[in-house]
Amino acid sequence: MVKRREDIVKGPAPDPSAWMVTLSDLIMLLLTFFVMLLAMSSVDQRKLKEILIHVRESAGLLNFSGSAGITDLATFLKKYKDKSRFFMIDGSFLRYLFMPSIESGKEMEEIEIDITDDERGIAISFQGDILFDPGEVKIKKDVFPVLDSIAEAINSCPNDILIMGHTDNMPVHSELYESQWEVSSYRGLSVLEYFLKEKGLSPSRFSVGGYGPSRPLYPNDTPKDRALNRRVEIIFKHL
Repeated sequence: MVKRREDIVKGPAPDPSAWMVTLSDLIMLLLTFFVMLLAMSSVDQRKLKEILIHVRESAGLLNFSGSAGITDLATFLKKYKDKSRFFMIDGSFLRYLFMPSIESGKEMEEIEIDITDDERGIAISFQGDILFDPGEVKIKKDVFPVLDSIAEAINSCPNDILIMGHTDNMPVHSELYESQWEVSSYRGLSVLEYFLKEKGLSPSRFSVGGYGPSRPLYPNDTPKDRALNRRVEIIFKHL
């Protein structure tokens, strides 16, 4: 007797609802994608910048990619136009920017300088006790060549300049100053006076102030971090 095909080929019948598994996977992937977009759009930009500052010692992490044709700090400031980016410059390119005007004094390898960008403008930050001895407001003579390089850039650019001093949170032991706010302000004024009196720059382009200990880069719990929080920023305001 010839068996029917249905009797020969046996097996489980196809599940008519199997397509729902694939659909569920697609919906889950889409949901994950939109959650990721939402998370990226709500990132705290200030916090992100602070995190990037903490990894600045890794030279070359976020190098300035448009360095072609840049010969000095002034050229860099003129060429850099993107206000939306946060950038850091690796040590070798940083030395390249400043070295044309430096023939003596400290080597750039020994000077901790950051160049960053924020809502105020392009900020050149002198870290640690580069410009001043602890508790002092008089600029060290061996960093005059570095300030001269910045003065050349200021003279060749139309940007207004903001100079801001920062300190750590240690108590002030001085008969001249009552608080770290005063120390930070007088340090900013010392840099301003150098640009005005020694370099003859126009005072109408400058503003100056002090943040005191209110904007630390690091917790003030070690001597090294306190030294890094003591800094002066020279900010080229965005045009």
